[in-house]
Amino acid sequence: MADFQKKVDNFMKDNKMNNPIEYRFLDLISELGEVAKEMIKMTDYGTKKSKFRKEIVSELGDAFYSLIAVANYYDVDLEEALNLILQKYSKRIKKGGHSGSDNE
Repeated sequence: MADFQKKVDNFMKDNKMNNPIEYRFLDLISELGEVAKEMIKMTDYGTKKSKFRKEIVSELGDAFYSLIAVANYYDVDLEEALNLILQKYSKRIKKGGHSGSDNE
């Protein structure tokens, strides 16, 4: 488990935050919505090139915390998960696609 996952795990234990996974997952989705709201503000509803707003830092932090909480619940090592995904994307790109393509 990476340091950031341990930090969140310790914080949650110290503060007796043992919410059910459904709450953690819904919190993650809610926080991603807040990131999307900031993107709307930074692009004037997608009509302009994105302009940085300092509020995005906090919103990304909230989403990251929530993602870590979900991963920790299921004992998922996020560094390992990231490495797997980077390998998968690399294979897709080498096949002539792009990282988001459905081709495996």
